[in-house]
Amino acid sequence: MKRSMTTLALIGAASLTVGLAGCADTGGGGADDDTIRVAYQKTASFTAMDELMKKAKEEYEAAHDGKTVELVPIEAEQDQYFTKLALMNGSPDTAPDVIYEDTFQIRSDAAAGYLQPLDDYLGDWDGWSLYDDGAKQAGLGDDGKTYGVSLGTDTRGLYFNKDIFEAAGLPTDWAPTSWNDILDAARTIKAADPDVIPLNIYASRALGEATSMQGFEMLLYGTGDELMDTSTNKWVTGSKGFADALGLYQTIAQEKLGPDPAEALDAGWGSKVSTELLPQGKLAIALDGSWLPSNWISGDNEWPQWQETMGFAAMPTQNAGGFTSMSGGWTLAMGANASDPQAAFDFIAQALTPENALMYHQEAGQIAVRSDVAESKEYLDFNPSFEFFSSLVPYTHFRPATPDYSQISANIPVATESVFTGQASPADAQAQYDSALIGIVGEENTQAG
Repeated sequence: MKRSMTTLALIGAASLTVGLAGCADTGGGGADDDTIRVAYQKTASFTAMDELMKKAKEEYEAAHDGKTVELVPIEAEQDQYFTKLALMNGSPDTAPDVIYEDTFQIRSDAAAGYLQPLDDYLGDWDGWSLYDDGAKQAGLGDDGKTYGVSLGTDTRGLYFNKDIFEAAGLPTDWAPTSWNDILDAARTIKAADPDVIPLNIYASRALGEATSMQGFEMLLYGTGDELMDTSTNKWVTGSKGFADALGLYQTIAQEKLGPDPAEALDAGWGSKVSTELLPQGKLAIALDGSWLPSNWISGDNEWPQWQETMGFAAMPTQNAGGFTSMSGGWTLAMGANASDPQAAFDFIAQALTPENALMYHQEAGQIAVRSDVAESKEYLDFNPSFEFFSSLVPYTHFRPATPDYSQISANIPVATESVFTGQASPADAQAQYDSALIGIVGEENTQAG
């Protein structure tokens, strides 16, 4: 998904500043102690946070006379969201008091001085004891302090259209055990129906971390290799798994098993996959996140037939050695310039009452990280896909939790896009990534794979 925050703040800053100008006219960032500015993401396929924030605003203002919550929904896909958020954080006059923060950004944003720790407030909050240890770890900065309260977690796997599979003579209980099984299914579908996109694995720079995490890292970690060797805490260069993952992108592109690059490189491709291509039966197999069905249960993208149409399969490792997944998640964090930190935390607590937490877990398709939601029959019965995607947790991996991960990760989509569009071979794309990696962390912090 991401570029470094410094780079993000520079790219297109002139045009983005105009879009943010309206955010700076009321309170926030220390300008008004009675106003809490809340910044979060909203897209055509992701409205759950907007609904939660509107509900929490109404409840908080009703309980706190004289206080105003200023909602700043940033309508952008993920990389563009980080860009605009970085611009907001660049000035105390526009910085949010409460931030919808990706877990992988917490360490870098805390180190950059954009966030302030929550520990003094969490000790007095009854809700904190409900969170599992993994969720608490996800909110930690390099200094061991807590900077974010988890909104849930996720996993990733394969979606497949059972109607398309049946028409192509493929089993509707499809359970691939290797990359070759996936490719063979895609080839069969291509031969049976040339009007259907056989397979989507995110490849573009425009999709940033979606490409890095939902796409490339789902492949890399299925080879047995990793971005960072956790036993030495050194970043890996030249690994065979990295080359093999890029090789799969090359195969998909050369055999035309994926989408047309002209479409797939668009920043809105992720939303199109979930709200158009899958529901309209134009895409057979998608490697994607656990939250997709939440789009289809109700709202503008409601798709009543999804339970009968869509099948789920665990993502197999490269050579029939098991399964793999990636997990992440988002938090609510407090901005470093919050004029009234207690009020900002009180808003976070209001947004995460048991009722609100349950609502968000349901509507955002989140895997529960707090006991009251995880044990709720209402939660378990709400979305039939929860059981499957929760079952992937034992196979899951997490991105390296280092401040420089976002900068390193930004070079992954450069590699995948160059291979997918035929501009570079896997070997050349890997060499370019390795060179960028060494430039970021220093050769002494890398090791050959």
